[in-house]
Amino acid sequence: MENTVKANNIIYLEKLGAAAVKAERVLSRASSALKNKALLLAADKLLALEKEIIADNAKDVDAAAARGMSVSMQDRLRLTHKRIEDIAEGIRQVVALPDPVGDVLDGGTRPNGLRIVKTRVPLGVLGIIYEARPNVTADAAALCIKSGNACILRGGKEAINSNIAIACVFREALGEAGLPADCVQLITDTTRETAAEMMKLDKYIDVLIPRGGAGLINAVVNNATVPVIRTGTGNCHVYVDKAADLEMAEKIVVNAKTQRPSVCNAMETLLVHKDVASEFLPKVSSELVRRGTELRVCEKSKEILIAAGFDADSLKDATETDWATEYDDLILAVKIVDTLEEAIDHVSTYTTHHSEAIVTHDYNAASEFQLSIDAACVYVNASTRFTDGFEFGLGAEIGISNQKLHTRGPMGLKELTTVKYLINGNGQVRG
Repeated sequence: MENTVKANNIIYLEKLGAAAVKAERVLSRASSALKNKALLLAADKLLALEKEIIADNAKDVDAAAARGMSVSMQDRLRLTHKRIEDIAEGIRQVVALPDPVGDVLDGGTRPNGLRIVKTRVPLGVLGIIYEARPNVTADAAALCIKSGNACILRGGKEAINSNIAIACVFREALGEAGLPADCVQLITDTTRETAAEMMKLDKYIDVLIPRGGAGLINAVVNNATVPVIRTGTGNCHVYVDKAADLEMAEKIVVNAKTQRPSVCNAMETLLVHKDVASEFLPKVSSELVRRGTELRVCEKSKEILIAAGFDADSLKDATETDWATEYDDLILAVKIVDTLEEAIDHVSTYTTHHSEAIVTHDYNAASEFQLSIDAACVYVNASTRFTDGFEFGLGAEIGISNQKLHTRGPMGLKELTTVKYLINGNGQVRG
């Protein structure tokens, strides 16, 4: 029985893969105008079908709540009028961006007369595995269409109704624009077995991109035979330096933790220089707690907060595990450091190479922090929440890469392309 199920999964995925390869051959040669037409149709359809999409999404949210999904993860799953508007606006931003396909990056004529041109071309067929984030379905589809890539999407079971609704919008839009609907495909079988088989579909999928928590990303990296672009688990830090504007620091810290705690660019650890800890920590902690944040604190932080009137029972002692944890929730680890160097050392020890920040008016401290920290995005005097394709002007994003090959940081259109060399001669042969 197990072998039969596996065989059926493989047949199912191979059919999707073959259809995607066929569709990509058409899409890779499509004009920018035709791709943009499909995307604008998709954006309009998302807004026109908003009520239906939100109704499908409500089924997912209700089921997730019944299964005991955390409130913060339900927030990731939930679609609202504003979020659908943002998704549509992200698609329109992608339309407005220059099409990278066909860009000439370099070229020239060799002494033997060969004319060599280096151009930008699509990666091919992208496989994207993600969790309870229905907006990823739209973001991924939009970026893949504009960059000339077909995509095979595999979202989590928690968002299956939402994902089907959004994928259908894109498939309809592609068909109406005159492009193959199979440029966007959604795997509706959300079992782990199907995900495992997808990771080995290297005959059809050129690149695999996982989006989700550390467990999902590690599973894909460790098991895939398809080349993988690792996207970011975000154990992000904000360091408040002794030369910080403390009013500015409070705004940045509160935003980085509480504005949307379930996302990968939210702050998970707050580091505070000892010289400003007694003044800064009680005030910012009061605001964080008021917004529902649980604090897990070092010994020095606990002493300061208890002296400021905090209930000792409300403060959990931070452990080694806390320094290394991406909570995706209203939980914050807090540590006081003696020096900038100690802050850099702590971040370097526990970073997931995603987004890190320093708040300071000391130019040398800011420069030292940015040069020393090995992360895709390193901020001075700004919230880590800006690590996002939309905020970077890339439109929607396919994910935040925290590796160094083949790309790093928010992945927009250019990051979904590779290069091809076009060589023209007049009969040259090699001697």
